[in-house]
Amino acid sequence: MLDTVFEGATVVDGTGAEPFTADVGLCDGRIVTIGRVTEAARERIAAHGAWLTPGFVDLHTHYDGQATWDETFSPSIHHGTTTVLMGNCGVGFAPRVPGREADLIALMEGVEDIPGVALAEGIRWRWESFPQFMDALDAMPHSLDFGVQVPHDPLRMAVLGDRAVAQQAATANDIATMRALLAEALDAGALGFSTGRTDNHRTAAGHETPASEAGADELTGIVAAFQGRAHGVVQMVSDFDLLRGPERFGPEFDLVEAVAQAAGRPLSMTWLQRDPGGAQWQAIQARVEAAVARGLPLYLQAAPRGIGVIVGLDASFHPFMGFPGYKEIAHMPLAERAAALRDPARRARILGEQSERLAGDGTPIPPLVDILLAQIERISARMFPLGERPDYEPPVTASFYVRAKQAGTTALAALYDHFAAGDGSALVYFPIFNYNDGNLDAVRTMLTHPRALWGLSDAGAHVGTVCDASNATFLLSHWVRDRPHDRLPLAQAVHLLSGRNAAYLGLADRGRIAEGLRADLNLIDPQRLQPGTPRLVRDLPAGGRRFLQCGEGYLGTWVAGQAVQRDGKVTDARPGRLIRGGR
Repeated sequence: MLDTVFEGATVVDGTGAEPFTADVGLCDGRIVTIGRVTEAARERIAAHGAWLTPGFVDLHTHYDGQATWDETFSPSIHHGTTTVLMGNCGVGFAPRVPGREADLIALMEGVEDIPGVALAEGIRWRWESFPQFMDALDAMPHSLDFGVQVPHDPLRMAVLGDRAVAQQAATANDIATMRALLAEALDAGALGFSTGRTDNHRTAAGHETPASEAGADELTGIVAAFQGRAHGVVQMVSDFDLLRGPERFGPEFDLVEAVAQAAGRPLSMTWLQRDPGGAQWQAIQARVEAAVARGLPLYLQAAPRGIGVIVGLDASFHPFMGFPGYKEIAHMPLAERAAALRDPARRARILGEQSERLAGDGTPIPPLVDILLAQIERISARMFPLGERPDYEPPVTASFYVRAKQAGTTALAALYDHFAAGDGSALVYFPIFNYNDGNLDAVRTMLTHPRALWGLSDAGAHVGTVCDASNATFLLSHWVRDRPHDRLPLAQAVHLLSGRNAAYLGLADRGRIAEGLRADLNLIDPQRLQPGTPRLVRDLPAGGRRFLQCGEGYLGTWVAGQAVQRDGKVTDARPGRLIRGGR
């Protein structure tokens, strides 16, 4: 007897091939038959008109801490994801030096906007080495499968100690030790190594991350651990020293190529349209294409929508947080704060003030925030009200810049009145990157590139500014169904979300619907599919706050044949396990 049969589903198999109608039967966690299935089954699901897709494979998450207290990987479980990869951007919680846990927390808090108090209360430190970290996570029940990468910063901190925080150069012995620790983790099944090299990443104290200035000798020396091993990937994030001048692009990309050459394994990097530096993504594309032609295995992680922030009075950022008149009431409960902002005298005072500097020593706020706030009237053309049904490709006519012009006021005043209205819960969508042209045309070019990988969801991170785990749902709802023009074919979108990422990681058992493969699946109602509305909730340890956005239209999600989510409700099933590469 089969466990489950999906009857008459529109099967989108994850290979990029055209969808077809078929029954699909599952048994013992595997897909065992595709076609006309008449065998008896414990459950038969009428799937006529619904999409049956492989479970999505998210390459870029930061669940490293959350995975130690949350069995479900929320909110990814609400957006069709069945496999997550953690340990990106060079930050994480292993290896760990006993007594130095606060340093790792400060790093993650600053870089990934995860409340330090939540991490301090939620994490149970049952490991020191990276293999012990893997064993500790594997011992816990989870809804989804997950893999881990060895992050550069904790590795450097464990070996160099205070010299890492001071960004001193690693010695030959240091590099050899880090290489040996990476090799140990790879042999235990780690799926890769990551490093972060961007000026926008800061610790909770506002300092540059320990590995952000690591040199070529260190990086190539560490990734030499991949040699002789048949699994593993490298992940890098870099802004290519954009804030230090365009002349730095070439040498930084030379370093990327050197790392890929030394590792001999697939390497992916962040790919987005920056502002400033709007042409950089095209320069990256040209260098990658040239490197691939020479045989280097380079890939580009791209997001399906703008990379930005949700702005609100209770979010991590908003335009008034640096104004003295706002700071006086910042401690008030939200509704009282909004009422205080509606006081005409306070409104006039704040709108007549200048914002104090936010970024700098002692704060994790990146310098980009100060740059943006100083240009609020200009950037307001890229700030939009975020309603119950979020529009992630809004026209400029909906922006606060245009609203202010129409009302004969300033953009700052229009934003002020938006936040002060009602109970103060109004939000603003601000796509900082990928939206220079007021649309997502550049993103479409990225998504359709043959070296593109769906990535940059940052699921589990930036909890007070975004909930981009929902961009998987957005890729299907917007790019396949709703965009007025230049849509993506359904098969191509599902391939990006599943088969292509699984192949990049070397996971041959998932990412496709084929007989013999794992039964990691989504059943989706294409008419109801929506990313959902982001809402601030306090469900992190220690009452920590985060944006939570739950997708709509997922009739069910199955991991290894077990339903982990049905109609938006997480089930009690916990089939998820740690994926160990090379096994």
